[in-house]
Amino acid sequence: MSADTLKARLSDEIKSAMRAKATERLGTLRLLSAAVKQKEVDERRELADADIVAIVEKQVKQRRESIASFEQAGRTESAEQERAEMAVLQEFLPQAAPQEEIEAVVAAAVAEVSAQGVTGGAAMGKVMGLVKPKLAGRADMAEVSKLIKARLG
Repeated sequence: MSADTLKARLSDEIKSAMRAKATERLGTLRLLSAAVKQKEVDERRELADADIVAIVEKQVKQRRESIASFEQAGRTESAEQERAEMAVLQEFLPQAAPQEEIEAVVAAAVAEVSAQGVTGGAAMGKVMGLVKPKLAGRADMAEVSKLIKARLG
């Protein structure tokens, strides 16, 4: 196993957080590590970086939803805790795609689907299918979805 895999990096970050006695960071890293191990046990295989990125994306999405809920309920302290966890998780995602790239990928996918004559709800699914592999882990898919709806609408 090469030292530059996400799994190895996660393990190193856990050790660093233990040494630094960074309890909040350590907690978040351990949750992520547990999620990775659980998926490996469930699927009986070693996870590749792409699989780990998918787990991180899912956890970041959960934090975003929790932050929105906590803010609506006026629980700012809980929202801040979620934000801190989200920041730690985002360190394991690839570099975010610049807005221009996101718009270009969406525009190309919309053009391709339109050229096939697909419209309505089916077009949305097809465009997302084309866009997701190119932007996975590098863009907030909820925002990408809004952009696609605006282009199709």
